[in-house]
Parts: sequence; structure tokens; C-alpha cells
Amino acid sequence: MADINIAVVPVAGLGTRLLPATKSQPKEMLPVGRKPVVQYVVEELTRVGMQRLLFITGPGKSSIENHFDLNGELIQMLRETGKEDLLAEFEYERAPIQYFYTRQRQLLGLGHAVLCAQEFVGDQPFVVALGDSIIGLYAKSKVVRRMIECFQENAAAAVIAFEEVPLAEVNNYGVAKPRSTGDVFQVDDVVEKPSPSEAPSRLAIAARYVFAPTIFEALKHTRSGKGGEIQLTDAIRLLIQGGARVYGMKLPNGERRFDIGNFDTYFRAFCEFALADEKYGPSLRTYVEQLLNAHHP
Repeated sequence: MADINIAVVPVAGLGTRLLPATKSQPKEMLPVGRKPVVQYVVEELTRVGMQRLLFITGPGKSSIENHFDLNGELIQMLRETGKEDLLAEFEYERAPIQYFYTRQRQLLGLGHAVLCAQEFVGDQPFVVALGDSIIGLYAKSKVVRRMIECFQENAAAAVIAFEEVPLAEVNNYGVAKPRSTGDVFQVDDVVEKPSPSEAPSRLAIAARYVFAPTIFEALKHTRSGKGGEIQLTDAIRLLIQGGARVYGMKLPNGERRFDIGNFDTYFRAFCEFALADEKYGPSLRTYVEQLLNAHHP
């Protein structure tokens, strides 16, 4: 079976929960440590063998395209001014991956964004990675590679990454009804943003998917929900109800999701990445400890 090397990265969302920081820049371009969020996502996908990457963009997202363009003038300036040590920071520009871009002309939800990729993907299986979520500290995760292996071994229609979250937070996610326990399991159902009393588990979708192209037909038959949006979770339910095999894979320890969706999660992610920085982390840790001790003698 041919390997899967196509990835779709939706980045069209408005980021309203991060205003005013996102008024003139995409939330995917907010820095976490030294890099913007979306760069971690691309580096993760490159590391697991993706060769073609389609960004589903929207208004105000041109800085994402600019970030992944080659910038010869900047590189030349760094060389001429004796700052060659900074060139290593642009290694991502030379990654063996091709970038493509298409617009989601109407913001009709994640399902609609994925549907925008149909002409690009064609009849090939593909990966979906949300552009505002980092998996694992410094995106060292290889969960997508393991998901692809599960997809191929089981002739699946979809494999979805899940993370166990507190019961009080299940209403923020699509939640799995697993058929069995374990790190890999067949999914009997997925419920979009259930209340804690209605949640079939605490397993929340963790921003990574592998799909067969049959997802597009399911999306075309998915009714729009709240706000007129087409939910990807509802399309996955249609696959399951039609008899397709959908599998879930828990994120392993150390590969948790950093969701840059609101200020609380963004601040936490930035702090954790900055404190883990090899060069600046130790001195930052000392500074933070001094701040905490000054406020709490």
C-alpha cells in the first residue's frame, strides 16, 4: 500500500477568543517560545514524512504564506552582517515539502474547511492537522506516523487522535464513545461538545486525523448545525453509521496537545515552551521563581 504523504492544515479561523492579539495577525502565527504555532505543526508533519501540504486559509492569513516562502534577501543580509549563526533558524524553509494554499471563501466550520481540500486530495488518503494545535513539547510527536500505520493495517476510513481531558472540559471538544479500552480502539460514536452528563467518555479529539477520501462524501451529506457550520465530527458519525471502521488513538504520555485557542491555554503553552528552551529557559525559570517569591513571601 502506498504511503500517505498529503497533509491538510486548516488555518482559516478568525481567532476571536484571542482578540485583540489576533486583530491583524493569524492566531496560528502567534509565537510559542521562539516559533509561531503553525511552524511547529509543519515541522511535525515534515518529520513524519509529509511531502505536500495544503493550507486552508482565509482573510488576513497572508503572513502564513510569507512565513513559509524563501527569503533570499534576509539570508543574504544575515551573511553580510556576520549573523550566520541565525541561519539555522531558517532550516524549516529548506524542508522537503511543497506548500499549497486555497481559500475557505465562507467560514462554515472545520468540516467545510476540510471539504475545500477535495480537489487537491483527489482519491488519496490524507492527514488533517489543525494549525492552532501543537502535539508534544516542541512538536516532537510521531503520533501521526502511528496513526497512518493503524489506518493502513485496519483498512480504516479514519483514525483520530484523542486525549483524555477533565470531565468539566468535554463540552469544548468532540468526544469518543470507544468500543474497548486501550491506547488504540475502534470508535462506536463521536459526539460534538457534549455536556459532562451526556459525554460517552473523557476522550477528546486532539487535532490530528487520518482520512480516506470517503470523508468528502460524508461531508457533503452533513447537515449544517449551530451558526450554519458543517462539523467534521458529524461527518465522522456518518461514516460510522454507514458501517465504516473508525479508530481512535490516545496520545501517549509526553505528547499532550497544546491548544492555542484562548488566552489561558496560550499563556500556559508559551510559558512551558519558554521554560524548556535550552538557552533561555534556566535564566527564565530563575526570574519566574523570583517573581513568585516576591508576590508570595
